[in-house]
Amino acid sequence: MKSGSPKVIIILYVLTWLAIAIPAETGLAQRTNSLYMGTNVISGTAIAVVVHTGKETEFGKVSERLKLRPPETEFEIGLGKFGYFLMEVTLILVVLIFVANVYLHRPVLESFLFSLALAVGLTPQLLPAIVSVNLARGAKKMAKKQVIVKRLPAIENFGSMNVFCTDKTGTLTEGEVKIHSAVDVEGKESDHVLLYAYLNAASESGYVNPIDAAIREHKTFDISSYQKLDEVPYDFNRKRLSILFKKAENAVFSQGETLKAIAPALATEERLGSAQVEQFSKTENTHLIITKGALKNILDVCSNVETVEGKTIDIADQRQKLHQQAEDLGSKGFRALGVAYRDFNQDSFSKDDETNMTFLGYLALFDPPKAGIADTLKELELLGITPKMITGDSKAVAMSIIQQVGLPEPKALTGSELDKLSDEALIHRVQQTNFFAEVEPNQKERIIIALKKAGNVVGYLGDGINDASALHAADVGISVESAVDVAKEAADIVLMAKDLNVLIEGVKEGRITFANTLKYVFMATSANFGNMFSMAGISLFLPFLPLLPSQILLTNLLTDFPELTIATDRVDRELVNKPRRMDIKFIRNFMIVFGLLSSIFDYLTFGALLLLLHAQPEQFRTGWFLESVISASLVVLVVRTRQSIFNSKPGKYLLMATLATIGVTIIIPWRPLARLFGFQPLPLSFVLVLGAIVVFYVTAAENVKRVFYNHVKF
Repeated sequence: MKSGSPKVIIILYVLTWLAIAIPAETGLAQRTNSLYMGTNVISGTAIAVVVHTGKETEFGKVSERLKLRPPETEFEIGLGKFGYFLMEVTLILVVLIFVANVYLHRPVLESFLFSLALAVGLTPQLLPAIVSVNLARGAKKMAKKQVIVKRLPAIENFGSMNVFCTDKTGTLTEGEVKIHSAVDVEGKESDHVLLYAYLNAASESGYVNPIDAAIREHKTFDISSYQKLDEVPYDFNRKRLSILFKKAENAVFSQGETLKAIAPALATEERLGSAQVEQFSKTENTHLIITKGALKNILDVCSNVETVEGKTIDIADQRQKLHQQAEDLGSKGFRALGVAYRDFNQDSFSKDDETNMTFLGYLALFDPPKAGIADTLKELELLGITPKMITGDSKAVAMSIIQQVGLPEPKALTGSELDKLSDEALIHRVQQTNFFAEVEPNQKERIIIALKKAGNVVGYLGDGINDASALHAADVGISVESAVDVAKEAADIVLMAKDLNVLIEGVKEGRITFANTLKYVFMATSANFGNMFSMAGISLFLPFLPLLPSQILLTNLLTDFPELTIATDRVDRELVNKPRRMDIKFIRNFMIVFGLLSSIFDYLTFGALLLLLHAQPEQFRTGWFLESVISASLVVLVVRTRQSIFNSKPGKYLLMATLATIGVTIIIPWRPLARLFGFQPLPLSFVLVLGAIVVFYVTAAENVKRVFYNHVKF
């Protein structure tokens, strides 16, 4: 093979790559010898060996995860369980009634139609419509509060959410680089270091970056006496920016003279004696190179260190101390940059002149927490939501932010630690962990799934490509308007502002929507179920059907009508203050208690009609139709709230629909339409007795409700 052939070049590339290979278990962020598909190269050139393509790349793995069917959300699981529960109850009851009626030698067709009508009466046919109306109304109200709902069922999960996971940058923090302080080699704040950094940042004309902007905004100095001569721009190999200055008349560069130049901004001028100032001012060099950049790259070109007293000493014995000082800054959550200088005596310079420099100090950078974020997180906790932070940043930075925003007892789990845990162990650890640091995209998804398996309803807020799989896996995937397209596509909800206060308003609307949806479930499993159960039981003892199939369907239609307006109902404050979930056990208990109560008064009605009023079949059916529809309509106002019916007022439209239903029900037996359904007008004595039973029933329901909620928690 020729030395310049493509095969030789490829072999050389592979050998070079192997020479700098790192362990396979190294985290993505620490793989300094790797490039990733989707990376944008801002400047410079490089030669790379392609190791993975397409689906095998990290970018491709995220894309593949999004092709999977989203796991069922908490609300969808709850609805499914509720549907199966009703199906079992209905099937058992209907089969038993049909068999019993046939056994009693009732007409088979009539018995079948009666059983079928019972099945219809037991089924909450309006549940899909109620859910859709509730969700649509909730989405409309949330849009007014800058929360856009892409997937309607996510609103219910928003209300049930009890764990909220978020990234750090731009959500808990401002998402902007700020200067915390400039410190000397002893770790003390120094305007001398800050002045040199300001000279460098204010004079650069190359790569525009937020760090230089932050330095210029942090503090302003008068640099009119410094003349810029030359510049070596920042690049991603050197990771340094160097600028050559010439001192104009009265311009000075030594530490003692710098103290004079920045007075009275610096109050520590007296730290140097007059003899030292005089000594510094006699320097023969009139030019100065000021360099700042990544700490390691700055220290690599330094041979000296300037002490607090202004002396210059050899760096060899100081390197460990300098690195320790940088680690101390890092442990406090700061990113450290280095600042150095060199006396010079020419009007131009190059990269090769970045040698024998004197290290001056550090710039401590940080991304400050958002104003009021601590109060926002406290409000989330008051709403019963546990916030957890998931970030790719270092543990030290994450710990610093957690402490600043006031989250209690920070407990961390890093990406490397997470890899060592089994799925079962992780389910236990995620419950106890406040924040996850140094995590990779696939680990974010694993954390979300573990939280869900631990029994939580999980929301996740993210805006980057690496958040897409976690958004896809969460019960509520939340993104922001400024996010990348793939994140917004994977999300269920998009916030028009990256502000947790917007999220809080959305959570409250989600809980209102969820509460109103549960109201229909409670209504459908109380009076309606009780009425159908009573009808099935009494049919075994009467020589005639208690209600004709058409009358059952009319009863079902009228009792459902007020519930169509449930989406507009008021919601008690206690239902918004805590997350609620679709609890089948609670629904079953509710159905048993209030269904049994409804049946008791149904049988009281049967007894009054048959034994006290001696009703004929048509009178019996008319009387029970009136009692069952009116009582079912009024009990809606009782079960819609945990509070007293007098303390919690229903929504305007629900009240109007209830009164309209009662009015129509009372009118029907006295209108020509009555003959079509087999009803007839009732004597006044019937009306009075039935009215008394309804009042007694509503009063009893109110008292039973109070006792029920005192003993059953939801």
